[in-house]
Amino acid sequence: MTPPLTARSLAPPAAAAALVLLVDAGPYSWSEPLALLACAALPFHKAAPYACLPALAGGLGWPPAVVALYRVGRHDRPGPAATWVVVSSAAAATTSVVTQSLPVTQAVLTYAFTLFMAVMPTALGALLRMRQELTATLSEARRARTAELAAREEGARAAERARIAREIHDVVGHHATLMAVEAAALSATTPDPETRAAATRLRALAKASLTEMRATLGLLNAAPTPNTHHDLPTLVARATATGARITLTDRTTTPLPPSTSRAVFRLVQESLTNATKHAPGAQIRVLLAERSGTLVVQVLNAPPPHPAPSPPPPGGQGLHGLSERVALLGGTLTATPTPQGGFEVRANLPTTAPRAGGARRAPIGRETA
Repeated sequence: MTPPLTARSLAPPAAAAALVLLVDAGPYSWSEPLALLACAALPFHKAAPYACLPALAGGLGWPPAVVALYRVGRHDRPGPAATWVVVSSAAAATTSVVTQSLPVTQAVLTYAFTLFMAVMPTALGALLRMRQELTATLSEARRARTAELAAREEGARAAERARIAREIHDVVGHHATLMAVEAAALSATTPDPETRAAATRLRALAKASLTEMRATLGLLNAAPTPNTHHDLPTLVARATATGARITLTDRTTTPLPPSTSRAVFRLVQESLTNATKHAPGAQIRVLLAERSGTLVVQVLNAPPPHPAPSPPPPGGQGLHGLSERVALLGGTLTATPTPQGGFEVRANLPTTAPRAGGARRAPIGRETA
């Protein structure tokens, strides 16, 4: 298909035609019309070399021939380009030698000059084509190198994660196992029913922590089903059994995406841990509600009845990790003290599947473990 004519495609033929008209008519009466016909054929890329070859025989076809031969070198492979160079130069030189009966010396010079004139535009086009191909090859090599480096970095990160996972499993798993064993021993030897019940709960918590840690680190062949917001009653009951005062209100009716449901469970779990650590004995209220297509999760604890004798040291990353999790789901998280002296953690999460990109990270009022 012939490309549409534009000002850019008409500029070379116009310049070539102007050069043809500026010089004399040439040795033959048909030289100028034939050269102008070759100029008119230049916008048609596939036909240009064929139309320019006869014009070379008239002596005035060099301006359009230079443009056509440049395109041959620019777009054709070396074999076809060399063929057009030889044919065009031979046609032009032979016409001059035969019609003017040039001696051998001038004939040789005519053939050499004509070949030189035909080679130059073709070589320039081929050089630019090779430069473009080389640039594309180098760009592809850079992309491949970048991909290889990214793969190596990812492999190194995976190896480091595996090493850290093994360390966590060996150290934390050892201590969690000892806690479960000690709790089982205490439950079997103590005569006090309350102590026995507390030891049994402690043993169950240690075993659950060990199971979740192994599942998180990928050390189990069949990982347990992740906790969702439907498991919040069990979580609250387990925390209440330790003496915490918790009220759970779930007003959700819309099914939540699995990622959002898991995030709600982790959010409430972390918030209850922080509340029992920083405000022991305080009343805690957990609320899940839907408002205009948004799930609101609120964990509010009242001021503690008695301040903790030795508050835990700051510097944990719990809420910051929750903020990142909520932001990836397209929601926001705030954690701020209340005017009454308590603390509130509030998250707004979409009730639909998250889109790529997430949301901006919400401010955190206090950093806790």
